[in-house]
Amino acid sequence: MQRNLAAKIYYRACCFVLYFAAASASFSGYYDKWHFSEDGVPGEDDRFRFEMVMDGTAYRPYIYRQLLPAAANWIDRTLPRSFEVWLYNYQGGGPQARMEAIFDSPTGENPAYFFRYLMVYAATFLFALLAVYAMHLVCGAVGIGPPAAVLAPAIVILLVPYIESGGGFYYDYPELAFLALAVWVALKFDWWWIVPVAALGSWNKESFLLIVPTLYPLMRRRSSRLSAWVGVGVLCLVCAAVFSPIRMHFAHNPGGAMEVHWRDQLSYLLHPRDLLFATEKTYGVPMLKAFSLAPLALLAWTVARGWRHLPGAIQRHGQIAAAINAPLYLVFCSPGELRNLSMLYVVFLLVVAGNLSDWIGSTATSA
Repeated sequence: MQRNLAAKIYYRACCFVLYFAAASASFSGYYDKWHFSEDGVPGEDDRFRFEMVMDGTAYRPYIYRQLLPAAANWIDRTLPRSFEVWLYNYQGGGPQARMEAIFDSPTGENPAYFFRYLMVYAATFLFALLAVYAMHLVCGAVGIGPPAAVLAPAIVILLVPYIESGGGFYYDYPELAFLALAVWVALKFDWWWIVPVAALGSWNKESFLLIVPTLYPLMRRRSSRLSAWVGVGVLCLVCAAVFSPIRMHFAHNPGGAMEVHWRDQLSYLLHPRDLLFATEKTYGVPMLKAFSLAPLALLAWTVARGWRHLPGAIQRHGQIAAAINAPLYLVFCSPGELRNLSMLYVVFLLVVAGNLSDWIGSTATSA
């Protein structure tokens, strides 16, 4: 028993080190690429700069994504100003004290925004780490064996900065974490345990409402048809109840409730050069964009090989997610932003895990 306990502790410690390193690398890759859209850094955008988000003046729909900004503003109002001044002075006390990433941002160095910038910076990383663990739980819930269940979440989280082609935001990691948690809860528990996940997910991004119907096949595994439909309805109401006050509060902000990009999508698809040769720097290395022919072909191959390994409920979840997400992507999302197919993240995770399991099994058999 002592040996088994020691083995379990060692296994969990190794998983933590792997997941912490993978989440750190992923967050660093995202942050180096996009920052928080503030002035003077990569990803700068005059519609949703960090300062505008914190002050409530950013354009819609970006201003709707309020979980991390609202939390940072609340903490900023709650903590003593003397503590924030001390922390700011410590951060500026010399190279040994400085947090280099934040020091590189003019907004992060601004005393008016420094503390809130630090809060969003830390929270985004913590959600990246939570997302890896949530994906690990999903793999375990569908019966993926330990090697693949450990490796697949690390692979997916490392791919997030690459998938964030054309744009990346502080709410992307919470979105992945809440999606994976919702799927795990739907697989393991009764549907009402999803209520807090749905509420927080909607506070983070209004599109979580559209994720709820994709959970029906998963809830159906544990409950009757009527109970599952009631669950979908209640969860949709929860999402609407969370998002409606946010939408009304920012109703007079510039921009619209959604952006229409189908003409841009059509133009992008009609230019073969972009599909074949467009590049973007990720992890400091110029690479083909995620939404280009070679990466898309590899993605299609991965899905084709791994689809048969998915449980029937997950396949139906993926089919519903694709039926909702694909048309929305083509009409409302900017060209090449593969991250906007985020409703399919969990399906992609389990396809990767299925391929890994198949490979590990065939390797063990041949050995």
